[in-house]
Amino acid sequence: MIWYKKYSLQDVNAILAKNMTSFLEITAVDISDNALVATMPVTDRVKQPYGLLHGGASVVLAESVGSVASALIVNLEKFMVVGMEVNANHIRAVKDGIVTATCTPLHIGASSHVWEIKIRNEQDKLVCISRLTVAVLKKR
Repeated sequence: MIWYKKYSLQDVNAILAKNMTSFLEITAVDISDNALVATMPVTDRVKQPYGLLHGGASVVLAESVGSVASALIVNLEKFMVVGMEVNANHIRAVKDGIVTATCTPLHIGASSHVWEIKIRNEQDKLVCISRLTVAVLKKR
Protein backbone atom coordinates (compact mmCIF):
# COMPACT_ATOMS: atom_id res chain seq x y z
CA MET A 1 0.00 0.00 0.00
CA ILE A 2 1.39 3.40 -0.98
CA TRP A 3 -0.81 5.53 1.29
CA TYR A 4 0.52 7.19 4.47
CA LYS A 5 -2.33 5.61 6.42
CA LYS A 6 -5.57 3.81 5.64
CA TYR A 7 -8.03 6.24 4.06
CA SER A 8 -11.69 5.63 3.32
CA LEU A 9 -13.67 6.95 0.37
CA GLN A 10 -15.43 9.20 2.88
CA ASP A 11 -12.05 10.71 3.83
CA VAL A 12 -11.13 11.34 0.20
CA ASN A 13 -14.55 12.73 -0.68
CA ALA A 14 -14.32 15.17 2.23
CA ILE A 15 -11.24 16.62 0.49
CA LEU A 16 -12.97 16.68 -2.91
CA ALA A 17 -16.12 18.31 -1.48
CA LYS A 18 -14.37 21.68 -1.44
CA ASN A 19 -13.32 24.27 -4.00
CA MET A 20 -13.25 23.55 -7.75
CA THR A 21 -13.60 19.79 -7.35
CA SER A 22 -16.92 20.32 -5.60
CA PHE A 23 -18.15 22.68 -8.33
CA LEU A 24 -17.29 20.09 -11.00
CA GLU A 25 -18.88 17.28 -8.92
CA ILE A 26 -15.68 15.20 -8.82
CA THR A 27 -16.16 12.21 -6.53
CA ALA A 28 -13.81 9.44 -5.44
CA VAL A 29 -15.25 6.00 -6.15
CA ASP A 30 -12.35 3.67 -5.30
CA ILE A 31 -9.09 3.66 -3.40
CA SER A 32 -6.99 0.53 -3.74
CA ASP A 33 -3.45 -0.29 -2.59
CA ASN A 34 -1.89 1.76 -5.40
CA ALA A 35 -4.62 3.67 -7.24
CA LEU A 36 -7.19 6.38 -6.69
CA VAL A 37 -10.26 6.47 -8.92
CA ALA A 38 -12.68 9.39 -9.28
CA THR A 39 -15.58 10.30 -11.53
CA MET A 40 -16.92 13.52 -13.00
CA PRO A 41 -20.31 13.94 -14.72
CA VAL A 42 -20.22 15.51 -18.16
CA THR A 43 -22.68 18.34 -17.61
CA ASP A 44 -22.90 21.87 -19.00
CA ARG A 45 -20.44 22.94 -16.27
CA VAL A 46 -17.63 21.02 -17.94
CA LYS A 47 -18.49 21.44 -21.62
CA GLN A 48 -17.04 23.77 -24.22
CA PRO A 49 -19.28 25.72 -26.65
CA TYR A 50 -19.65 22.74 -29.05
CA GLY A 51 -21.22 20.61 -26.33
CA LEU A 52 -18.15 18.45 -25.75
CA LEU A 53 -16.19 17.81 -22.56
CA HIS A 54 -13.79 20.75 -22.20
CA GLY A 55 -10.13 19.70 -22.24
CA GLY A 56 -9.52 22.02 -19.30
CA ALA A 57 -12.09 20.11 -17.25
CA SER A 58 -10.25 16.87 -18.00
CA VAL A 59 -7.04 18.53 -16.80
CA VAL A 60 -8.77 19.70 -13.61
CA LEU A 61 -9.97 16.14 -13.00
CA ALA A 62 -6.51 14.69 -13.64
CA GLU A 63 -4.62 17.25 -11.56
CA SER A 64 -7.11 17.04 -8.72
CA VAL A 65 -7.00 13.25 -8.45
CA GLY A 66 -3.19 13.23 -8.69
CA SER A 67 -2.79 16.01 -6.14
CA VAL A 68 -5.11 14.29 -3.68
CA ALA A 69 -3.21 11.03 -4.23
CA SER A 70 0.05 12.81 -3.36
CA ALA A 71 -1.54 14.29 -0.25
CA LEU A 72 -2.56 10.78 0.83
CA ILE A 73 1.04 9.55 0.62
CA VAL A 74 2.72 12.11 2.88
CA ASN A 75 2.40 13.16 6.51
CA LEU A 76 0.42 16.38 6.04
CA GLU A 77 1.51 17.65 9.45
CA LYS A 78 5.09 17.86 8.13
CA PHE A 79 4.71 18.20 4.35
CA MET A 80 2.56 19.84 1.70
CA VAL A 81 2.21 18.87 -1.95
CA VAL A 82 1.93 21.23 -4.91
CA GLY A 83 1.59 20.61 -8.62
CA MET A 84 4.67 21.33 -10.71
CA GLU A 85 3.65 20.21 -14.17
CA VAL A 86 0.62 18.64 -15.80
CA ASN A 87 0.12 17.55 -19.37
CA ALA A 88 -2.76 15.92 -21.14
CA ASN A 89 -3.45 14.30 -24.46
CA HIS A 90 -7.12 14.46 -25.40
CA ILE A 91 -7.92 11.29 -27.32
CA ARG A 92 -11.70 11.14 -27.71
CA ALA A 93 -14.64 13.53 -27.39
CA VAL A 94 -17.35 13.04 -24.78
CA LYS A 95 -20.83 14.60 -25.04
CA ASP A 96 -22.50 13.26 -21.91
CA GLY A 97 -22.40 10.65 -19.20
CA ILE A 98 -19.68 10.20 -16.63
CA VAL A 99 -15.92 10.06 -17.08
CA THR A 100 -13.70 8.06 -14.75
CA ALA A 101 -10.11 8.97 -13.88
CA THR A 102 -7.74 6.28 -12.64
CA CYS A 103 -4.58 7.63 -11.03
CA THR A 104 -1.54 5.39 -10.53
CA PRO A 105 2.03 6.24 -9.53
CA LEU A 106 4.92 6.29 -11.98
CA HIS A 107 7.38 7.60 -9.35
CA ILE A 108 7.09 8.15 -5.61
CA GLY A 109 10.17 9.93 -4.29
CA ALA A 110 10.98 11.92 -1.19
CA SER A 111 10.68 15.27 -2.97
CA SER A 112 8.47 14.52 -5.99
CA HIS A 113 5.71 12.25 -7.21
CA VAL A 114 4.78 11.51 -10.81
CA TRP A 115 1.29 10.20 -11.59
CA GLU A 116 -0.37 8.75 -14.66
CA ILE A 117 -4.05 9.55 -14.90
CA LYS A 118 -6.20 7.79 -17.50
CA ILE A 119 -9.67 9.20 -18.07
CA ARG A 120 -12.20 6.85 -19.68
CA ASN A 121 -15.80 7.19 -20.80
CA GLU A 122 -18.68 4.93 -19.80
CA GLN A 123 -17.76 2.53 -22.63
CA ASP A 124 -14.28 2.21 -21.04
CA LYS A 125 -12.69 4.00 -24.00
CA LEU A 126 -9.71 6.25 -23.35
CA VAL A 127 -10.72 9.92 -23.42
CA CYS A 128 -7.58 11.56 -22.04
CA ILE A 129 -4.21 10.49 -20.70
CA SER A 130 -2.41 12.83 -18.37
CA ARG A 131 0.81 12.96 -16.38
CA LEU A 132 1.18 15.05 -13.25
CA THR A 133 4.39 15.93 -11.40
CA VAL A 134 3.93 17.02 -7.79
CA ALA A 135 6.54 18.60 -5.49
CA VAL A 136 6.69 17.46 -1.87
CA LEU A 137 7.70 20.42 0.32
CA LYS A 138 8.51 20.55 4.04
CA LYS A 139 6.13 22.80 5.95
CA ARG A 140 7.82 25.71 7.71
